[in-house]
Amino acid sequence: MNNEAESPVEENIPYEVVGVEPIGPVRASFEHLAADSRTDRVVTIAGRLMRFRRQGKLAFGDLVDSSGTIQVLLRRETTDDFDRFVHQRVLGDWISVTGLVMTSRSGELSVEVATWQLLAHARRNFGDKWRGINDPDTRYRQRYVDLWANPAVRERLLIRSRIIAQLRRDLTDRGFIEVETPILQPVASGAIAKPFVTHHNALDTDLFLRIAPELYLKRLVVGGFERVFELGRDFRNEGLSPRHNPEFTMLEVYQAYTDVYGMIKLTESLISHAAMSAQGSLQITCQGQMIDLTPPFRRATMEELVSESLGQVVSLEQGREELVRLAADHDVKVEAGDGPGRILFSLYEELVESTLAQPTFVLDFPKEVSPLARDHRDPAKVGRVEQFDLVILGREVGTAYSELNDPDEQRRRFLQQAQARLEGDDEAMVLDEDFLRALEHGMPPTGGLGIGVDRLVILLTDAPHIKEVIAFPALRPEQS
Repeated sequence: MNNEAESPVEENIPYEVVGVEPIGPVRASFEHLAADSRTDRVVTIAGRLMRFRRQGKLAFGDLVDSSGTIQVLLRRETTDDFDRFVHQRVLGDWISVTGLVMTSRSGELSVEVATWQLLAHARRNFGDKWRGINDPDTRYRQRYVDLWANPAVRERLLIRSRIIAQLRRDLTDRGFIEVETPILQPVASGAIAKPFVTHHNALDTDLFLRIAPELYLKRLVVGGFERVFELGRDFRNEGLSPRHNPEFTMLEVYQAYTDVYGMIKLTESLISHAAMSAQGSLQITCQGQMIDLTPPFRRATMEELVSESLGQVVSLEQGREELVRLAADHDVKVEAGDGPGRILFSLYEELVESTLAQPTFVLDFPKEVSPLARDHRDPAKVGRVEQFDLVILGREVGTAYSELNDPDEQRRRFLQQAQARLEGDDEAMVLDEDFLRALEHGMPPTGGLGIGVDRLVILLTDAPHIKEVIAFPALRPEQS
């Protein structure tokens, strides 16, 4: 067997292969076949040749497709073009074979090859014994090789597909309609983030890759779509980290006639069903910790959690001066323009969020950091809004609001964001006049939910980095 990648051998490569069966079901059909047995079942299978050895007039190889691996056995006396196979094929070649299903003397399920054909020649070397690649840059940049070299990568992407399918199924079963909203938007709004900017030549205007579909989805609620969701890509011009990729997948859900507490129940259902689809259990292990995704999840206000962490009562009513002192005592940075709500949020982000391992709904966010959520209905909770973050293993996995539907209050919030932008906050929201016009037509009480799909997949596959759950993550340009 030639293990060196060579220039391709001139052959008649077919345009199609008729009657190919997946390897996995073939194996399953004959898994109890006794050793040294022959059947009368003739199959055609196809895949990559990933291992090969020759013993005199016999040759053995492993053929691999997306469903499994099976041994192929070639005999000089009965296999067409035996010598050409042995001398011209290299590891990584795509081939199809046709032959009888049988077992070897050792009991290895095999296909005894009568005929074979080359489907694609691997010009680049897969190596003699393909044991995987470990260099991260090579793995992420050449994912097409990584998928063959590291089966765990393929399994994570398959689990990702199951999770997304389960999310869609759950929402559709609940009467939600899947919609698509613009990715190129004239106003970058719906979240606090820095956008990517491009220019449309025909319109002679700058457009932004969406940072969130939120405002368009709420326009649809105004238009009479009472239950909508979108599962798609968002883009934020931010740094890279184990939890951040500039292009990522979000699920956003909007439901009329409910609130943040209705979104809590929906979130628990979506997360627990996704876990069962991915792992078959609500008790999963991630980063060496057992996480219990059995509803109901813990609920606690941001102030309660900060108070627990600091060992003393902390609340917005203490005022800015006292919160600044607390922040200084714990080395939490405070900007000159930060009000009590922003300082409380900074204390939570720096001291608390990373410590929340089990699923926790963090409730009652400061109004100062939440420009799209409705004021809290409790008159004792002035300055707070009806928002939660779902935190699992120290990561925000989802967030939800009782959506702000008062156009006058929304304008005030947008103007506060605009002022923050003038003062140097380039992630602050931009005023969106068309969205305000939509709210003036009336939006019913609505609950809105966003779930970071990549982060959910990280959790449910115990992945160490977001790059492990994205097929083609963002990388620095390759040096020539």
